[in-house]
Amino acid sequence: MSRYRNLLLFLILATLWGSAFVAISAGLSYIPPVLFAALRYDIAGLLMLGYAVYAVEHWLPRGRLEWAQVAVGAVLLIAAYHAFLFVGQQNTTAAAAAILVSLSPVLSTGFARLLVPSDALSSVGIVGVVIGLVGVGVIVQPDPANLLATGSVAKGLVFCAAAAFALGSVLTRRLDASLPIETMEAWSMLGGALVMHLVSVAIGEPIEPAAWTSPEAIGALAYLSVGASAVGFLIYFDLLERLGAVEINMVSYVAPIVTAVVGWLYLDEVVDTATLTGFALIAVGFLLVKRRAIRREAGTVRSRSSSE
Repeated sequence: MSRYRNLLLFLILATLWGSAFVAISAGLSYIPPVLFAALRYDIAGLLMLGYAVYAVEHWLPRGRLEWAQVAVGAVLLIAAYHAFLFVGQQNTTAAAAAILVSLSPVLSTGFARLLVPSDALSSVGIVGVVIGLVGVGVIVQPDPANLLATGSVAKGLVFCAAAAFALGSVLTRRLDASLPIETMEAWSMLGGALVMHLVSVAIGEPIEPAAWTSPEAIGALAYLSVGASAVGFLIYFDLLERLGAVEINMVSYVAPIVTAVVGWLYLDEVVDTATLTGFALIAVGFLLVKRRAIRREAGTVRSRSSSE
């Protein structure tokens, strides 16, 4: 029963996070991108803070190290990641964005090795990172004669989002402030929302609340804030404790499939051959980079199954 429960929650999480890219595309028709992302985390941050107060005693960061971890999360995991993603997704498909974001676990390993030189990547791991980056190139398809083409720049921004998230993941782990993940996520969301509001004002995004009252805009914002963020992260916390980081990372490779199907049904977006090829290359890169952890996890799963 436990295995079925975990599988069901995993599929629900993949559906929530995969369809979130479609909700972003829908909402961008009504709300400027950085402001849209900020509003999402105004709501999600308050919901997550409420959950942190309920779930853990240590719901308020204390000391310089804990606030530093929150600051890194706010700037990189929330603000930079979502600002780049929302701006980039204005001119690329939801499926392409989801696939580019799935490179994050590969980039995380690369950043981890760069920041800890003694823990170098093996030759196979380096090949995995390179294959993942080749997959990005296949999706972006940059034209040397026009590197600033709208589509290429948009996909490049989504790649920057994945890189920001990967770097933030590594830095927050390295700070190791022993802050409960619920607390770190809640305050990072609120801090990231504040940063994005400041960026939105600085770049002169229009504030037109009348446009936000569209049912589609309200639905997209509600889905992203409550469904993909609040409910999604609660499921993530549960699965992280039960499955571990390696298995939960696999949601990054199921979510784009959901995005492609929902994007086709709701937005009439078609996934081209280049995007599918790039996704396959990124997935191969992930398997090569994480091969040892996957092998260990597979052994643990087999042992657990045999004991049951």
